[in-house]
Amino acid sequence: MSGIPALKDAERQFVASMRVARLATADASGAPHVVPVCYALIGDDLYVTIDEKPKRSGVRAMKRLRNIDENPDVAVVVDRYEEDWTRLAWVMLRGRAEILDAGDEHDRAQSALRERYPQYRAMRLEPLPVIAMRIDRVNSWGALATRAEESAAPVQVVEE
Repeated sequence: MSGIPALKDAERQFVASMRVARLATADASGAPHVVPVCYALIGDDLYVTIDEKPKRSGVRAMKRLRNIDENPDVAVVVDRYEEDWTRLAWVMLRGRAEILDAGDEHDRAQSALRERYPQYRAMRLEPLPVIAMRIDRVNSWGALATRAEESAAPVQVVEE
């Protein structure tokens, strides 16, 4: 990256205020796979940990991890739907992912995720992998302002 922040302030605040995102991966042939995820944003990197919820075929057999091994290009969408369509908004992040199995960055990511999601505090996450997304492209649309900023005019960010 060129040193220019990938996320504008309104986009960063929107992403930080939402609780769930959708992670899109694709295998080597390009077949897509999308799952909802909990995440933490640290700088211009987004982190998703694998958690202790039961897995049908083991952690490393998970489709999202297999896809990242085959094709590290990923996308994440953070969105808000409301019946009042003047409040619709989304931020799409694109970049490359890597799987962290241990180390300082892995531990910092899991710490940030535990802080953000109390449910993770009771889980033994340390031996589980973390997906680290290196954000290099951002698109957004809609009323990105958070509920605390509702009195202000909606923020419109034009897609790049």
